[in-house]
Amino acid sequence: MRLATLRVNGSTRAAVRVGDSYALLEASDVAALLRTPGWEALAARAQSAGTMVPSDTADFAPLVNTARKIICCGLNYKDHIKETGRDTPEFPTLFGKFNDTLTGAFDEIELPIESDRVDWEAELVVVVGSRLSKATPAEALRSIAGYSIANDISMRDWQQRTLQWLQGKVFTATTPLGPEMVTADEFDPTQPHAVSTFVNGQAAQESTTDQLIFTSADLLSYISTFTVLSPGDIVLTGTPGGVGMGKTPPQYLLNGDLLVTSIEGIGSQRNVMKEAKLG
Repeated sequence: MRLATLRVNGSTRAAVRVGDSYALLEASDVAALLRTPGWEALAARAQSAGTMVPSDTADFAPLVNTARKIICCGLNYKDHIKETGRDTPEFPTLFGKFNDTLTGAFDEIELPIESDRVDWEAELVVVVGSRLSKATPAEALRSIAGYSIANDISMRDWQQRTLQWLQGKVFTATTPLGPEMVTADEFDPTQPHAVSTFVNGQAAQESTTDQLIFTSADLLSYISTFTVLSPGDIVLTGTPGGVGMGKTPPQYLLNGDLLVTSIEGIGSQRNVMKEAKLG
């Protein structure tokens, strides 16, 4: 099953993919849907009885916009650790985001006037489907509703101002999320699904999901040790090598650049960078 969140008549609605269309659901986004008891049955019924939106006219909002927690893992691919010169971590390197950091999978992204080192980071996203507290990896695996795509677009100059990364990771509307969530029964990230970033048609990042150091289940188990995870929460699992700051010379996103982020078996995002308007 594939779920999305669409902009419809000035609001947002969760939707389920039906062929070349989406059937609208009675939930404001995928996170709200996952908090609804029996959501799988609701989505299944909507596939034959819901109001349809053709995919070629669908306006994709961020997959979730009411997540209670958005947690990100850094330094989780071996090749990215190598390009940053870091040691392989013993524990996950974690930071957070806010809901207003998220944007749609095909939205234009405004380049902040405060930064001239805007970088890309393709990421597999894990979407939590049930409450987790102090879970084992096996319990965490069973709690996963599905998987999606994000690009953790990062303002490197702000990220590197201090040892804490938050300020370079949470500029408003800079993290595209979606367009769809593929349910866990249809996607296994321990298999080698290709992860890629293309900038203006040129390959920047190319790896596979099986290269993650901490698996999706490992991350959810670890995080649930110190904070409760709820349905609709999301975890960004880290980015592979090939980020702009690791290139010689470094390469950063500019006005008009087309950023395409893809994960095999889930889909692709297409975001055009645009210059910020003053005033």
